Amino acid sequence: MTTEDREAIGQAQIRALIDLRVQAVRAKDIDGAMATVAPDVLSFDVVNPLQSIGSSAIRKRLEEWFSSFKGLIGHEIRDLKIYVGDGVAFSHGLNHVIGTTLDGKNVDMWWRSTVCYRKIEGEWMITHEHNSVPFDVESGRASLDLKP
Repeated sequence: MTTEDREAIGQAQIRALIDLRVQAVRAKDIDGAMATVAPDVLSFDVVNPLQSIGSSAIRKRLEEWFSSFKGLIGHEIRDLKIYVGDGVAFSHGLNHVIGTTLDGKNVDMWWRSTVCYRKIEGEWMITHEHNSVPFDVESGRASLDLKP
């Protein structure tokens, strides 16, 4: 098998993982969203704290986030790029969420995401995730209204 073939197979596997995770977020399916998260994952999220370590912290964050929405969550990833090497890979793209919170607030937010994967026991697992939003230097506030 050529290097290009291995890369193409790895990209297809990771794209399928991402698609399943997007579907899980839309359905607020915590187990589905956690299915490919490594136990020792490191996460830099758009909300506090500065970092979260371990899948239990990610699970707790998802439980809180999912339960803050009425009904299902609209979720898409745009401009997705996937790069695969020997046993490691990463992807980056722009994430979009729309929905209504329990208190009736409409959410329509884009953020940047870079996700790192490692092949563990033959399966691609998320080992690091970095989500961020730009901020306005003058006001010091997050730029939550940007759109691609």
